[in-house]
Amino acid sequence: MHQHGIGAWVAKRRLTSPDRVALIHGEGSTVTYAQFADAVDRVGAVLREHGVGVGDAVAYLGENSPEFLEVMFAAARLGAVFVPVNTRLAPPEIGYLLADCDARVLVHDPEFAASVATALPAARVRQVVVTGEGTPDRPGLAALVREADPERTGRADPGLADPAAIVYTSGTTGRAKGAVLTHGNLTWVALNCVVDYDVVSTDVALMISPLFHVASLGMGALPVILKGATMVVERGFEPGRALARIARHGVTMLSGVPTTYQLLADHPAWASTDLSTLAKLTCGGSAVPTRILDAYEARGLSFSQGYGMTEASPGATALPPALTRAKQGSVGLPHFFTDVRITGPTGAVLPAGAVGEIEVAGPNVFPGYHGLPAATAEAFTPDGWFRSGDLGHLDADGCLYVTGRLKDMIISGGENIYPAELELLLGEIDGVVSAAVIGVPDDRWGEVPWAIVTVREGAAVDTDAVRAYLDGRIARYKLPKNVVIVDELPRTASGKVRKAELRARFAG
Repeated sequence: MHQHGIGAWVAKRRLTSPDRVALIHGEGSTVTYAQFADAVDRVGAVLREHGVGVGDAVAYLGENSPEFLEVMFAAARLGAVFVPVNTRLAPPEIGYLLADCDARVLVHDPEFAASVATALPAARVRQVVVTGEGTPDRPGLAALVREADPERTGRADPGLADPAAIVYTSGTTGRAKGAVLTHGNLTWVALNCVVDYDVVSTDVALMISPLFHVASLGMGALPVILKGATMVVERGFEPGRALARIARHGVTMLSGVPTTYQLLADHPAWASTDLSTLAKLTCGGSAVPTRILDAYEARGLSFSQGYGMTEASPGATALPPALTRAKQGSVGLPHFFTDVRITGPTGAVLPAGAVGEIEVAGPNVFPGYHGLPAATAEAFTPDGWFRSGDLGHLDADGCLYVTGRLKDMIISGGENIYPAELELLLGEIDGVVSAAVIGVPDDRWGEVPWAIVTVREGAAVDTDAVRAYLDGRIARYKLPKNVVIVDELPRTASGKVRKAELRARFAG
């Protein structure tokens, strides 16, 4: 084997640890690494029969499952590009993504058939495959895999610089941008996790966060497979079931956002569940509130908190559990193979304590956005550092503190919401003259979007009307939780909305 890409990992695990359990799913079904590798070979044969070759995009719309991982690794072995699609997107958003990446094949779970049917006219997808058995006249992936010849998989030899995935991140201009992640990017982010989170082959990781999120994929699934550990694959997150899985399977690793951990601690089974095997908890999306730290520390548990972005595959920093209290509010130190710096408006590197833009460099940082050379050029400094668009500072010990967002991004329950996308659609509503979207603190979700609007005299615009208009056009988690009508929006001399004033007024 001469592959350098992630597609080689499963085949190598078949050689080195064939009998070790790779995946646990459903009510306890197990898949060894030998079985996993065989399934990847068969899925690869199916994809090849559907015309997939080097550079082709293979999109996947579905919940966490062995099939998700099989399609990803099969695509990688063929030199194709895997495109995970957020299951919470509305059909127009799905259609845009499929068209933008020029997906040759779309694999989707049956429950998304209606969304797919609505989305497909906007794209040029050549082949659509449903997971499961399908129907006699349209066999599903499970049926196709049984008939596939694993010897006909075919293998490419992608290098570390070749694209492995396109992961879409909402853009500040209102359109999602596809971040191209290379085999090298995904390899190095996995290595960062192995080093900084001390992932070992005896770990059992509970995957409750969606694999279509780059954090779950790059920092959850890939390090586990790289080390030959075991992953408990959950289709969705239900707190009581997750607690039962922890106790039943002796889970050692868990990843999530603050909301995830709060829901677990609030569940009636929390106090009685055996959590003695849990050793590694990672949390991202936003800072962990003190009340959650207290609840977990009372059970002898502590967190590794972190910061990142899709463009870094996504990890940039991690705060070791030993520093959770001493550096509370910090998102940690740069990952082992990653560098972070703070720069001022002129691009000069700032000293410790000075607030400026957070910039990231390292082999886990992406090469650019799919089909967007201008946006790619704008995203990097002349010396090759990625401009995060976030504001922060480093302390004397090198720990990073995030203090604001140049891009005004809202993080709600771990989901990124970009105001510009909402503002574009709000402007289409009859009666709305102008709109600004801000994040307002929320005990459950961290932040929720509020729309601050001015309206035409006599227009009937309220929260219900706005949500009804937007529902179906965007994912439901992006819907404004409140609509506030004001006489006018505060603006600068150049006409830009002063969102800091709005946040001080409504989110303070």
